[in-house]
Amino acid sequence: MGKDAKKKAGTAIAKPAAKKKSVKLTKAKAVKAIKALPLPAGVPAAKAKAPKAVRKAEARHLQPLAVPVSGKETILQGLWDTIQARKASGDVSNSHSARLLARGTPKVAQKLGEEAVELVIEAVQGNRRETVMESADLLYHLLVVWVDAGIEPSEVWAELERRQGISGIAEKAARPKGIIQAAQTTKLP
Repeated sequence: MGKDAKKKAGTAIAKPAAKKKSVKLTKAKAVKAIKALPLPAGVPAAKAKAPKAVRKAEARHLQPLAVPVSGKETILQGLWDTIQARKASGDVSNSHSARLLARGTPKVAQKLGEEAVELVIEAVQGNRRETVMESADLLYHLLVVWVDAGIEPSEVWAELERRQGISGIAEKAARPKGIIQAAQTTKLP
């Protein structure tokens, strides 16, 4: 048999189509995927330095944050007001917010953590629509945490305003060492 005949004979046998596997991303896999994001070739994690173009883009991005007095944040203020009103009503049979707040701070914090993990999973998987939906869930549960802790949105806006023009690296480095000890980690600067 000649070369052409062998090629034709080899292609005549069809392989069965591979089944698509459904990938279930767990919290551990999501964390692993995030940690696995590539660094420049041959650069150890401790010595990684972003390329000049990236540093310039970050410098532009780190320009002072302008928090407008009116605009989209009024949606967050309105949601915070609603959650605050639901808490005050105490109507646990008709209000998810009241029911969640009645279960106490540990449950409120747990729900925020769950939503954060769900958001990470959707973002890592590249599911844009689900990432938007999980982002909204995360913001809602963040506001529930604020209401539970007695934090007004204006306090958070003031903290963001305080940080304007400060590098995130410099800001974290200026934090008290007690935060690092309380976190029981050496991962923070």
